[in-house]
Amino acid sequence: MKELIEQIAKAIVDRPEMVQVTGVEGENSVVIELRVAKEDIGKVIGKNGRTITAMRTILNATRAQKEKRQVLEVIE
Repeated sequence: MKELIEQIAKAIVDRPEMVQVTGVEGENSVVIELRVAKEDIGKVIGKNGRTITAMRTILNATRAQKEKRQVLEVIE
């Protein structure tokens, strides 16, 4: 899943070399942290949060582990 989010983010931003995706696994959830350049945060979030919502929807639709919830966070 991290690779999928990374590919989507790299396609959206102006500085794809700054995209970093890490995963932190908890007991009931997996938190995927997306880091981009400061000037690209608006592009990742999108108007009214539409882009980040679409990324979260794709993430939840393609998740392999049904027992763990996956959360996508954008980190500054």
